[in-house]
Amino acid sequence: MDNRFSKSQRLCKTEEYRKVFDARLSVADATLILFAIPNGQPHCRLGLSVSKKIGNAVVRNRWKRLIREAFRKSKSAMPGGLDIVVLPQRNADVRRVQYLEKSMQRLVMDVFKKL
Repeated sequence: MDNRFSKSQRLCKTEEYRKVFDARLSVADATLILFAIPNGQPHCRLGLSVSKKIGNAVVRNRWKRLIREAFRKSKSAMPGGLDIVVLPQRNADVRRVQYLEKSMQRLVMDVFKKL
């Protein structure tokens, strides 16, 4: 099983992010906010948006690393075909990637049900 996080599994362009945000399909829990749209591909693609309101550069980069790792580990359990943008909640504090994995899987299933 390939657990790498390749470039084909990322949202890279501003237009890709804009499409996801413009669709206004979101779900959230106490830790993450997840926006998603169908992408017509067999796999999910991940985009991250971590604002300065979350904290300084060290905190923001830690969030990004943890979210990417949670996505990488749980992508095989996710249904394919979604472009996902993940934002951390403002006052959330997560130190373990396992919690983010479960949260992300649950939110992806919730958004998949909304489609």
